[in-house]
Amino acid sequence: MQSLKEQLAKEVAKDCKSVEDVHNLLKDLFKGTLQEILEAEMSEHLGYDKHSVSGNNTGNSRNGYSSKTLKTSMGETEIKVPRDRNGDFEPQIIKKHEKNASEIEQQIIAMYAKGMSTRDIEAHMRDIYGIEISADLVSKITDKVMPMLTEWQSRPLEKIYPIVFLDAIHFKVRKDNRIINKAAYSVLGINIEGEKEILGIWVGEHESASFWLGVCNDLKSRGVEDIFIACKDGLKGFSEAINTVFPRTSIQLCVIHQIRNTLKYVSFKDQKKLMVDLKTIYKALTLEEAEFAFEEFKEKWGKKYPVVIKSWEDNWLELTTYFDYPQGIRRLIYTTNTVEAYHRQLRKVTKTKTAYPTDGSLRKIVYLATMEISKKWTMPIANWAECVSQFAIQFEDRLKVFEI
Repeated sequence: MQSLKEQLAKEVAKDCKSVEDVHNLLKDLFKGTLQEILEAEMSEHLGYDKHSVSGNNTGNSRNGYSSKTLKTSMGETEIKVPRDRNGDFEPQIIKKHEKNASEIEQQIIAMYAKGMSTRDIEAHMRDIYGIEISADLVSKITDKVMPMLTEWQSRPLEKIYPIVFLDAIHFKVRKDNRIINKAAYSVLGINIEGEKEILGIWVGEHESASFWLGVCNDLKSRGVEDIFIACKDGLKGFSEAINTVFPRTSIQLCVIHQIRNTLKYVSFKDQKKLMVDLKTIYKALTLEEAEFAFEEFKEKWGKKYPVVIKSWEDNWLELTTYFDYPQGIRRLIYTTNTVEAYHRQLRKVTKTKTAYPTDGSLRKIVYLATMEISKKWTMPIANWAECVSQFAIQFEDRLKVFEI
């Protein structure tokens, strides 16, 4: 059953003719919500509800209101703060001398960023304060992050990133009364100081060369002029795109993903023995040693598993890029584990949501979760001093261009 507030809100909404009308409506809804919270806090303080006879002869009672003007992100709004006769009631949602209510919105946004859905937040407010806040109002408040998201996604980037990692995490999104799979494609960069940074997140249904060309051009337009090494999973069309925009970038295909894909085509009884032989390839000390080990691998397994051999041959150039670098850099780039670790943290926040109503709602939660996750990225990645010294030697000419 709809509450009176919801019924009134729908009735008023019928008269909205402009964005200003909608803004004023939202402001009124927010004001009403604050007022209900204050009334609930007074009831909690006194120990009885308003107009209840159980409050008779308790030694304290309501004593009218005092007016207060608050500054919110929706502009100034005036509320009535309840008073008690003993004068010891102190509101918690809006402190006695507090005149800025934006913290309430920030609390709601923070709960959303932790993975709580609009329904969860609605229930949380009801359980704590005993009041009803519509999921629509929560959604409108969290929508306030969208301009920040747009600004973040278009912010200037550094001129050079020694390493970038690319990967996708998949979600379910509603579209035209059905649920479809969509991917959030993440680009995680390691800058010259060894600090991790999410350069951007792009939501799409299908990856292709044209899609990745748009991503690469976006990075370039935001100031990126050089990327030394790009580490990826089997992203379709990415190699062609990055070679067009950043032609000097080396591409490393994730060896761990290649191994996982290989095992899909190998019978269980052969997997352990085949893995021993594969290890001699990707653990080799030099490219020549890896090539020799692969020839032996082909002779032993080629007839039984030709699909496996073809896959390694097709991807050989991008699978073996890491042999061009010293051990410190090899450990970083032969797998996309760096960006996958970020996605695992992202999944912890989003796992309670079965499907998102729009692309916008998906972008909103991914952005907020990313801001929370990246707060912990305060130190350079392990052994970066060794890696940057090696980059300084191996890419001396490219580093000099940027006066690093």
